[in-house]
Amino acid sequence: MKAALKLTLISTLGITLALVVPSIVSAQTPTEGERNALAPTGKLRAAILIANPVYASKDASSGELRGTGIDLGTEMARRIGVPFETVVYTSPGALLSSTTSGQWDITFFGIPPGQQRMELSPPYMRVEMGYLVPKDSRISAITEVDQPGIRIAVQEKGGADGLLTPALKRATLVRRPTVAEATEALRSGDADALAAIKTYLIPTSQRLSGSRVLDGRIAVEEFGIGVPKGQVVGATYVRRFIEQVKKEGLVKAAIEKAGIGGLDAVP
Repeated sequence: MKAALKLTLISTLGITLALVVPSIVSAQTPTEGERNALAPTGKLRAAILIANPVYASKDASSGELRGTGIDLGTEMARRIGVPFETVVYTSPGALLSSTTSGQWDITFFGIPPGQQRMELSPPYMRVEMGYLVPKDSRISAITEVDQPGIRIAVQEKGGADGLLTPALKRATLVRRPTVAEATEALRSGDADALAAIKTYLIPTSQRLSGSRVLDGRIAVEEFGIGVPKGQVVGATYVRRFIEQVKKEGLVKAAIEKAGIGGLDAVP
């Protein structure tokens, strides 16, 4: 009787494992179709915005790219079983214009600005967006920004541009190709405020004497992994990948390694 019970338990356990193990493997391992869709050249090519340290930045001593986009892209390439390669862009506009070029396979981008041209994964990290105002500015609160005559500097086609373009009623936007040029517009007096994510605004305020980040937030910007619009097969694996690495704590680890304050992993 005991022997029969033991055999039954082992048999049941075997069935359970047979059901569970494939689901674990499928979460991490792409199908042949997914691998071909994500790495048609035999490499996983990631479009990286180096103007934004949220994704990547160059190491001062080695010149190598480091950051969350590099770590997560490398991990995806490892799980797919192909080499990892970066394709560098210096502005969101240039990256968005290249979505049909076939030059890259995945990218890291804010949600929702690139939504019309990309298939985006669920968010994996997020950051608050706010305003930086210069020394002696009369603006003391976020509620005072959207007023007649107020000029807000933004990175063209970046997260703040996409959010504020439909939302502003009275203030106007001063668009610049890069966030550094938008900052220069503020510094030179061509803008009255700079709208961007706080991971950029906080260190910028320390470099611009007397400037300050206003209390509160415009919004919370979330970031996802994107593939070109219509690449549904590849997007299917990307969604599984991002949920898996969040569960494994790899997103949190990548953020901590990058050392950028203000970024949070999405649960």
